Amino acid sequence: SDGISRHQARLPSLGANNQGPGTDRRGAIATVVVSSVASLGISSLAPFPALAIDDDATTASLPEIQVAATGDAKKLFNEGRALEAQGNILAAQRLYAKVTKISPRFVFGWSNLGNTQVALGTLGEAEGSYSTAVDLCREKNKETEQFGARRCDDLYLLLLNRGSLRLNNGDPKGALKDLEESDSLRGRPDALILQNRARARELNGYYSAADKDYSVAISMTSNEVAPFWLRAALVQFELGEMKDAFNLLRRVENRFPEAPEVRAAYSAMLATQDDMAGAQQKLLEIPDKARLRFVDKNYLDKVVSWPPAMKEALAKVTSAVGDDKRAATEL
Repeated sequence: SDGISRHQARLPSLGANNQGPGTDRRGAIATVVVSSVASLGISSLAPFPALAIDDDATTASLPEIQVAATGDAKKLFNEGRALEAQGNILAAQRLYAKVTKISPRFVFGWSNLGNTQVALGTLGEAEGSYSTAVDLCREKNKETEQFGARRCDDLYLLLLNRGSLRLNNGDPKGALKDLEESDSLRGRPDALILQNRARARELNGYYSAADKDYSVAISMTSNEVAPFWLRAALVQFELGEMKDAFNLLRRVENRFPEAPEVRAAYSAMLATQDDMAGAQQKLLEIPDKARLRFVDKNYLDKVVSWPPAMKEALAKVTSAVGDDKRAATEL
């Protein structure tokens, strides 16, 4: 394809990477922390096209949907990709914006613009760009069915990107819809889709389905411990699979021993095993400022989005160490 990225839902971050034709689309992922999105507004992008023409003339008047850039748009698009690869995201965004004006029906001009908007934290605008790319890709494939034109083969990746964004921007239902369709279009198990869909299923309360996705994703990643394993452990705990949850969490703790969320989860699970002393000790390993976040309901519900059973278990530990009272005066 003409450059498309894949997102991976992190803890609790949103990732994006941009690749060119012939390169590995599973490359390094740059993260954007979710907590930075709270003040963002709704997309300012207008849906394309906004044309004041009669219905009979619509089909004849619209330019062809492109899955490969041409002319000046191609030159600017390639320059944008080069800048993005160098880390100059703002300059790349300006070029992609020009591409969408020169070739407003070029699918990947919009998707790459969305990538840079994600990287810069403007998630509302990014969703507008991704949605335009998705709509154009769908329309292109309808044309292909009718006229035999070149297909837009990356619809599943566009939906993965938009689904990942929605997952991290307060729309778990929309995310799940995108990710279910992405999985269906992919036609075979895909670790990134499964990780993101598991998270979406979890946030929608479908814990058993989430557990299945997490399990397959773990088996597909060569058992290399990754941050999403923590989510898998939390879901197992929610389902009452205490032993499996704790065994999985131990492996996460070995890999990420200083991560505050891992320490908090380990503390909560120790408390359910009648080891309140160990639970308090583990919780107090977290620096004060970071630890007090775990008595903030908004942080637990909206930022890390813990399932109910884990929040209940942790509350007993935070109360035992007095963090609930301390937070009342300091937060």
